Amino acid sequence: MPTINSIAAMKEEMTVWRRDLHAHPEIAFEEVRTSDIVAKKLAEWGIEVHRDIAKTGLVGVLRGRRDNGRAIGLRADMDALPMQEENDFPHRSTVDGKFHGCGHDGHTTMLLGAARYLAETRNFEGTVNFIFQPGEEGAGGGRVMIEEGLFDRFPCDEVYAMHNWPDLPAGSVGVAPGPMMAATATFDVRIAARGGHAAMPHMTVDPVVVAAHLITAFQSLVSRNADPIDSAVVSVTQVHAGTAYNVIPEDGVLRGTVRTFTPQMSTMVEQGMRRIAGGIGEALGATVTVDYRPGYPATVNHPRQSEIMADVAGRVVGTQNVVRDPSPVMGGEDFAYMLNERPGAYMFLGQAGGPSACSVHNPRYDFNDEILPIGASVFATLAEDRLSGSGDAA
Repeated sequence: MPTINSIAAMKEEMTVWRRDLHAHPEIAFEEVRTSDIVAKKLAEWGIEVHRDIAKTGLVGVLRGRRDNGRAIGLRADMDALPMQEENDFPHRSTVDGKFHGCGHDGHTTMLLGAARYLAETRNFEGTVNFIFQPGEEGAGGGRVMIEEGLFDRFPCDEVYAMHNWPDLPAGSVGVAPGPMMAATATFDVRIAARGGHAAMPHMTVDPVVVAAHLITAFQSLVSRNADPIDSAVVSVTQVHAGTAYNVIPEDGVLRGTVRTFTPQMSTMVEQGMRRIAGGIGEALGATVTVDYRPGYPATVNHPRQSEIMADVAGRVVGTQNVVRDPSPVMGGEDFAYMLNERPGAYMFLGQAGGPSACSVHNPRYDFNDEILPIGASVFATLAEDRLSGSGDAA
């Protein structure tokens, strides 16, 4: 697989770093050991380190041969998932209930590899900000870093990030302008009814029946209200009601998630859920309330920066291995907050064919170490390209 030669020579060392991080996972805003390791390595390579951003986040600042007034941000997430690993290899998680099941150990390692190479070569002008972000897995660490002045303290003309992708062949890249990952939302639908004896349902208002109608009706929001050209997901993932075989419960709760790509679609789903809940509740004699909570915005690539990232990746992996129209993914990603603040792009880095034959968030997932030099080379080449003496401004 094509890479920068000096980064390829670091592959075994990077593998050691990555597997050490995998064995010692830390979840959102608890990435103390991980942050310590990153800070120590950056400092050893002569990179200026700024810590305690969003609690455990940090930024490494590296200046090139001269200051041309330009800067870019390269971002990696550091946190693990609160789930149990089921692998049995030597570098499996040593912490019960915590697991690098999404490959953030690999993302951190790839950015470290790029940082080391750039610190040794400094074949660029301007400033590279290496952004090591905590709390991506649902905690909004990217948002917190921005709220704490990330781009005020570390100005960036552009920002870039990547995520390993088991559905793409190892060594391939997927990047396109527009939405790459969906906006997220969660909801709680509470049903206040009237309980009673299960043998006398005529004397009750059954929240289980109400819940069944709601679950079915919610699906019509996508099938009969959404533009077929657009996309949305409404998934009820929890149903809670009752404690006994012969008792109709007093109340019930539905919980779930919504995924959309546009604010208009998100608004339609929220308004539709409230309308359906009110109508079904009134029709069946229950009171139904909806608590709808927007989460991450959609991860939307800027057109110019998407083309730049695709071109740079093509130089590393070969243009034939760059997929310029990957299907958007309904998962959420809080790099979205950074793309809302600065022009930039986010890409998928293929890792299929490695020892883990499953997707992310699976208890048997593992990052494919063969792609470590590839991701590091893309990061490094982006910095050299965007901060070259002749590079065009953002």
